[in-house]
Amino acid sequence: MAGTTLYEQIGGFDQVLALCRRWHGLCIADPLAGHPFEHGMHAQHDERLAAYLSEAWGGPALYSAGYGDESQVQRVHAGNGIHVELDEACLILFDKAVDETGMPTDGAAKAKAYFRRATEEMNRFEAQDAVVPEGLPFNYA
Repeated sequence: MAGTTLYEQIGGFDQVLALCRRWHGLCIADPLAGHPFEHGMHAQHDERLAAYLSEAWGGPALYSAGYGDESQVQRVHAGNGIHVELDEACLILFDKAVDETGMPTDGAAKAKAYFRRATEEMNRFEAQDAVVPEGLPFNYA
């Protein structure tokens, strides 16, 4: 598998979309992790997240070609304060979704590590008055 991207290792877009849909379902069913989803979401949230993760994991530039850039992603998540328990609940459910969707072991470990790091990096703009700069580099794995 040398030279292949994480995107290729885990099975491409269909696998990433299945992961996003499973994670979203797990979060909605969880009293703590469901909180961010209670106030409405984009109708294509799962597809947009799958496009983002696909690009982050070395697949096609689906997110930046059709939805936005890293600055926009950070703005959507900015200003919500630090929420360690919520983050951890969502990360545990992401790991569970990875396991349940049958990713290969090495790819699964890398996907989990990336999602944890990306979640922790969202805290850069946690302050309610946070200003997210233009042109942030895309958060690749």
